[in-house]
Amino acid sequence: MSFFRFAATLIFATTSATYAHENETSIEVKGDMTCIMSNGAPNHDMGRFPNRANPNVFREQNLTFCFPTTPRMTSTVTTGLMTVGVSATGIPIRPYTAGYHDPDGRRGFSQDPSSGWRQQAMHDPRILGMDNQNAHVDRSGLYHYHGVSGDLLASQGGTLIGYAPDGFEIRYSSSNATSSWQLKSGVRASPPGGSYDGTFEEDFEYVADSGTLDACNGMEANGTYTYFATDTYPYFPRCFRGEVNPEFMTRN
Repeated sequence: MSFFRFAATLIFATTSATYAHENETSIEVKGDMTCIMSNGAPNHDMGRFPNRANPNVFREQNLTFCFPTTPRMTSTVTTGLMTVGVSATGIPIRPYTAGYHDPDGRRGFSQDPSSGWRQQAMHDPRILGMDNQNAHVDRSGLYHYHGVSGDLLASQGGTLIGYAPDGFEIRYSSSNATSSWQLKSGVRASPPGGSYDGTFEEDFEYVADSGTLDACNGMEANGTYTYFATDTYPYFPRCFRGEVNPEFMTRN
C-alpha cells in the first residue's frame, strides 16, 4: 500500500460566485488500521452545486476513513452500509439514496421506506443533480460518488479507485470485471407496479456466473480478493466479505 498526499486545485461555479477548493488528503497507519484523512474536496472538476435538481451547497469536511491494513476474509458477509468505500483521494463512495417510492412525495419519492422500493441513483442521475463524475452533494454538503468517476481514474493513472471498509481494494476494469447482477423479468408485484426497469434497487437480482464477479462485486485478482466498480448495477460493492471496521467513516 503506497503512501500519498494529493494537492489539486478545484474550481466550480455557483449561481453567484466562483470558489476554489483544494483537495487535501493524507494517509496514516494507526495500530492495525490504515486511515485516509481528507477535507472532502475531490482532485478534479466538480459540477455546479446547487443546481436545478440539487439544492445542496458543497462544504469542506473533516473526514477520516479507517480500514484494516491487512484485510482478512471472514465466514460472514456484511451488508447495510451507506458508505461502501473511499477513493484514494479521500472522497466517500455512497451508491445508495435515501429515497423510496411514495406517490405523495416530491417526484414520487420520499424518505418513508414503507413501500419497500428504494430509488436506484444511477437509473436517472440527472434527477438527483449529479455532475459528470457520477457524484453530487448531500444535505450536509458532502460530495460523494454514486458511480465511477473517469477523472478520478485518469488522475491516478491506473485501475485503483480506493478501499472498502474491510480494507480490500476497489478497482475498475471494464473488460475483465463484469457484474452478475441483472434486471428481473416480469412486473413488480406491488405499487408502483410496472416492469422492472432499474428505477429501484429491488429491480435487480444476483444471477451467479452471469458475469465475472460475485454478489459483492468481487473476485480473486492477482492473488488477492478485490472488489470492482462496474459500469452497470451495482456500480460499487454493496456487501463485504472481509472484516469490516464498523466506524469506517467519521467526521469531526
